[in-house]
Amino acid sequence: MTTHSSDPPKAPAPETRRAAAADLPPQTLEAPDIDPAASSTDEDDEGRLPELTEESTEAVAEGPLAIGHEAIEKAVRLAPTSPGVYRMLNANNDVLYVGKAKNVKKRLSSYARPNAPLPARILRMIAATVNVEIVSTTTETEALLLEANLIKQLKPRFNVQLRDDKSFPYILITGDHWAPQILKHRGAQSRPGRYFGPFASAGAVNRTITALQRAFLIRSCTDSFFESRTRPCLLYQIRRCAGPCTGEIDFPGYTELVREATDFLSGRSHAVKQLLAAEMEKASGELEFETAAVYRDRLASLSAIQSQQGINPRTVEEADVFAIHQEGGYSCVEVFFFRTGQNWGNRAYFPRAEKTFTPEEVLAAFLTQFYDDKPPPRLILLSHEIEETELLAEALCAKAGHKVEVSTPKRGEKKELVAHALTNAREALGRKLADTATQSRLLEAMAATLSLPKMPKRIEVYDNSHIQGTNAVGAMIVAGPDGFIKNQYRKFNIRSEGLTPGDDYAMMKEVLQRRFKRLLAPSEKDTARAKEDEVQQRPDLVIIDGGRGQLNAVREIFTELGVTDVALMSVAKGPDRDAGRETLFIPEREAIKLEPRDPVLYFIQRLRDEAHRFVIGSHRKLRKKDIREAGLQEIPGIGPARKRALLLHFGTLKEIERASIADLGKVPGVSAESARKIFEYFHSQPN
Repeated sequence: MTTHSSDPPKAPAPETRRAAAADLPPQTLEAPDIDPAASSTDEDDEGRLPELTEESTEAVAEGPLAIGHEAIEKAVRLAPTSPGVYRMLNANNDVLYVGKAKNVKKRLSSYARPNAPLPARILRMIAATVNVEIVSTTTETEALLLEANLIKQLKPRFNVQLRDDKSFPYILITGDHWAPQILKHRGAQSRPGRYFGPFASAGAVNRTITALQRAFLIRSCTDSFFESRTRPCLLYQIRRCAGPCTGEIDFPGYTELVREATDFLSGRSHAVKQLLAAEMEKASGELEFETAAVYRDRLASLSAIQSQQGINPRTVEEADVFAIHQEGGYSCVEVFFFRTGQNWGNRAYFPRAEKTFTPEEVLAAFLTQFYDDKPPPRLILLSHEIEETELLAEALCAKAGHKVEVSTPKRGEKKELVAHALTNAREALGRKLADTATQSRLLEAMAATLSLPKMPKRIEVYDNSHIQGTNAVGAMIVAGPDGFIKNQYRKFNIRSEGLTPGDDYAMMKEVLQRRFKRLLAPSEKDTARAKEDEVQQRPDLVIIDGGRGQLNAVREIFTELGVTDVALMSVAKGPDRDAGRETLFIPEREAIKLEPRDPVLYFIQRLRDEAHRFVIGSHRKLRKKDIREAGLQEIPGIGPARKRALLLHFGTLKEIERASIADLGKVPGVSAESARKIFEYFHSQPN
């Protein structure tokens, strides 16, 4: 029996009537689902890189060092020997630095010694200081929390500053209506219902809500729109809502859907998927194939959520993972959020910090500010060991009201989570650096570094990929003054017969011959097309991945082809494939090693990595086509029973491809070893 609100239906407002005419809820037409009582600010980009001002590299001229020492010595005489927070101020009464100490007198004394070996950053701070203010606290924990609060408020020049700090979105399943609504929520959690989060971004929330609607058919419309309906809206027609507004589903049935969604978000996803798989089997056995298809689609939607989440840990129920990467004078802190054993997204931060700060110093300062206005989880995992780990854990424990563990894992799954976050930090900073530096300036610097006759206006980078010679493919990416020219990227399916598996030289030779053949001897058709097709332009510089051997091989190819006016360079990876320690090889010149933070080296790394990304993607498309044609039966050790269990669990072969090893291991009858084999079959790394 259907249960409705006791209030009589209201006449829809004009806006509602227009939405009804379109047969979609207003929120679907205008904006993402969000609680109207919450803040609607929704900027979830990675933020901007902080500007590197002149004060980062030059001495501050606001006062001589002697005056600063005198001001600090005066403060030392009055400073307590107990915990507290101190603020250093300049002549304009602006706060230069906020610090905390277990013994304030002792800490300030370290600044007052004239000949103390202090970093240039600290010396500039002392030179600008004319006054010091001190606030005593009962404990060092209180001092740590007060320091973080003051830094966020005052934004001192010489502190590490957390920037672009916004509240995190949550998923809310409301509890103030007989037919609960699912929506995105920011701000105070005052509305009755169940909150799930935090999620790293609004995009992650929106994707999850869309998939949950497909899986559990929960409404997302407002209460006013719900009460005004006389027939189901379009979301019901496309199977994203169960239609409780017009009695398409009764109260017990809708309540069961809400319970399943709550269980899934609470971490009981395996039980929910087992239930749906059982219902699908039952419907299929009773020849109700349309009903079975609905359950199949719901299973696929749940698998899609987990595939978008990436890593879903087996042993970590609740944790925040922090990893920091520094490059080119900037820092990036990547934060991953894990709740109820699920990955609820990640966000990159770019704190403002001078180049002299170590990763450990930046991370320690970042953490105290990050949790100034957020509840910490029970576990915090870090990529670098920081000082005062126990003090930070104690402060967060006092703030949260439960035990908080802060650790830097050395092995196991926790270490893997940190490594994954570190990779994301490196890539996020790479994107920002590439966007920040002007391409023309980089090209000019590259021409000077490589002694090129002119600035290269067209750079072509080549790479190839294969697995033991199968699905061999070569690729070319193009870059110029405006950045990557993606509409001119090309892939080359290797056609040579009798090619020795893994013969990279032969593969590169075929790719370059096919690329330069038309440039060197164009037909009339090619000549006419060259005026319209920029791909027919001649490159100024060709870059390949490899050492002196690869370079000499390509030189021979160019000699055979008669290519004499194109500069050539190869990039060899550093020891242990360490980025930042690459060697550049140029014909008839000594090998070049640039400084790790040199913008030119970073630009070359970006070119090489983009070529690698493009060729790997091209290779995987070829391989996945073969996999789909062969199906699961080609995987060693996967028979009909396991194949059936996998399809019941994930719904489709595509979702099995996307699944992690951890998710595959949760399928009944699939051991850890079998899960590894399945994952490796779909994700084998090409050469």
